[in-house]
Amino acid sequence: MTDFQDGWDADSRKDYKTAYKLWFPLAEQGDAEAQHSLGVMYGLGEGVPQDDQEAVKWYRLAAEQGIAQAQHNLGVMYSLGGGVPQDYQEAVKWYRLAAEQGIAEAQHSLGVMYDLGQGVPQDYQEAVKWYRLAAEQGYASAQYNLGEMYRKGEGVPRDYKEAVKWFRLSAEQGDAQAQHNLGVMYDKGQGVPQDDKEAVKWYRLAAEQGDAQAQYNLGGMYTKGRGVPQDDQEAVKWVRLATEQGMAKAQYNLGVMYAQGKGVPQDYVSAHMWFNLAGSNGLKLATEVRNLMGKGMSPAQIEKAQEMARNWKPSNK
Repeated sequence: MTDFQDGWDADSRKDYKTAYKLWFPLAEQGDAEAQHSLGVMYGLGEGVPQDDQEAVKWYRLAAEQGIAQAQHNLGVMYSLGGGVPQDYQEAVKWYRLAAEQGIAEAQHSLGVMYDLGQGVPQDYQEAVKWYRLAAEQGYASAQYNLGEMYRKGEGVPRDYKEAVKWFRLSAEQGDAQAQHNLGVMYDKGQGVPQDDKEAVKWYRLAAEQGDAQAQYNLGGMYTKGRGVPQDDQEAVKWVRLATEQGMAKAQYNLGVMYAQGKGVPQDYVSAHMWFNLAGSNGLKLATEVRNLMGKGMSPAQIEKAQEMARNWKPSNK
């Protein structure tokens, strides 16, 4: 066991070559923990070239010996089609073995498969069962998903107070989706007293993590002066961040801001561009507004706006 621990110590120091040198002989001799550790190294490309097929090979050897984390990781590879053909049924098989050993991440993954009907018939009650087991272990993504099940009334009776409870637990761990949803609950007064300032607080936390819907909603709060002083420039700042992620509603709103000169200098060319982009993303109203606006613009302005729309690219967020 000393060699494995020495390998672990080397891995913790990011001395991956030493860790590999110590673990490889153990893994070849059938040491399950060393096999799993090699799988992780190949999966991440730490100390070795990244190689999904090698990762799968070592995960499988460890998983067949009952190493729960290896079972989960092998399930992930089947779910994503990494190093093996994508196979949701195989993913479910390995997730279940790990979940039954109490691995929260695997319980959550199995819940997702039941939620989406991937590899198993869709079953919201089973999804809730597995989400709950992971959520009760403090797994933030499962807490968020369990909150969603209560919010929507899927697999459980709709219960906004329970939804808020689980969103809050997840949000306090930094989950951006949960922070956004908790903001929505305060915004609408669902499961909690309506509170604009609390809504802004949670929207902001999610928005700062790059959640597009939270950025859009926070922009709306600044536009209306809800929970914050009314501030068109701040509204533009947050709405623009959402547009950069390709959100059609945000692109439309930014177009309106340019058309009206709110928070930005009035600019019909930029407005036309944003309406054009929102329309191409499926927002019919934006196309109609763009066409109306175009009637008051010169051909040169329209051509410029169309060129800007063609050249626009979303950010990588």
